[in-house]
Amino acid sequence: MSGFELRSFAAAGLQPVVAGALAAVVGFASTFALVLAALTAVGASPAQAGSGLFAICVAVGTLNIAIAWTTKKPASFAWSTPGAAFLLTVGEPAGGYPAVAGAFLVAALLIVLSGLIRPLARAVAAIPASIANAMLAGMLLTLCLAPIQAVGEIPALALPILIAWALALRFTRRYAVPVAVLVTVIILATTTQLPPGAVEFVLPTPVPVMPVFTLDAILRIALPLYIVTMASQNLPGLAVMRANNYDLKASPLFVFTGLASAGTALLGGHTVNLAAITAAITAGPEAHPNPGQRWAAPVAAGAVYILFAASASVAAAFIAASPPILIQAVAGLALLSSLGAALSGALVQEETRLPAILTFVATASGITILGVGAPFWGLVGGLALMFVLNAGKRTEPEVLSK
Repeated sequence: MSGFELRSFAAAGLQPVVAGALAAVVGFASTFALVLAALTAVGASPAQAGSGLFAICVAVGTLNIAIAWTTKKPASFAWSTPGAAFLLTVGEPAGGYPAVAGAFLVAALLIVLSGLIRPLARAVAAIPASIANAMLAGMLLTLCLAPIQAVGEIPALALPILIAWALALRFTRRYAVPVAVLVTVIILATTTQLPPGAVEFVLPTPVPVMPVFTLDAILRIALPLYIVTMASQNLPGLAVMRANNYDLKASPLFVFTGLASAGTALLGGHTVNLAAITAAITAGPEAHPNPGQRWAAPVAAGAVYILFAASASVAAAFIAASPPILIQAVAGLALLSSLGAALSGALVQEETRLPAILTFVATASGITILGVGAPFWGLVGGLALMFVLNAGKRTEPEVLSK
């Protein structure tokens, strides 16, 4: 870590740091309970589930810091939320949690192979820009509705945040989101009631799990988890970066996330991958008006994830006791600019407008088919319609990466 790099990080200023911290808080707060429930559902003891969450937080934090610092691009990473949701449905396999850990390792190996076998990576990355923007807009829509929903549910808490954001947008646009975050922190600090003993700092204890490989766990857990992670996380994550004009090579990112997933599997955690929704916070214009400075946001997010790992009991208790809609609301405010840019990019070309709209509405619908989430089906529908409309025509669509 050179002095030049430290000066470069400092030069990015406060805005991307706040955006990165917000992305980490949103990512952790919205689904950490789901992760714990999912690991428990497939046979993890409370200690193993806590160890798995700790390992995933460390892996996500390390990837965010290392990749963004090295590439100077705001690539962001998260755990597989669709993967956790899938785990809730499968039950404990024969062989118990060691067999689950073995399945996690197999899924991680498949992700690594997706990066090493270059045709596979190119196939995943070859997505037209209009469809990428449409899929991003569909993913962002639900979260961007949260500020209005929060006003309807808890107006006394949400309105001050919305008003502070609007006033800051008028007088100091760059710091509109940081102002909203600050007001949110003040509101939560003065209204959240923690249970007795929740603020006691207790370092989590990693619990190694010796993997066992069984055909049952591989077929029931490893293969579906791999498909869900690639289709519902890694592909949308690349689309987010492409929609924000960052050209990232998919292959090394798949290798790094696969290796990190192998490490978390040995401590009871499931897969980590490219972030999608929270990546829009760190890669979008609200992170920094200069695209070359946004890489500082994932670095800040990584540091916050590691802090969450080290102080999981306090952070989890505080966030779990807070109204989730407030955290979603401030994230939605941060993503409004990204939603506008994505919609503009999706609809700019008339010849691809209908496929883009189909991708948008299918993604925004939130449907899940065969355990695979709406972004994948939105992509399939948009590409299929584009193929039908362009059959027999010579086109050279813009792709996600080369």
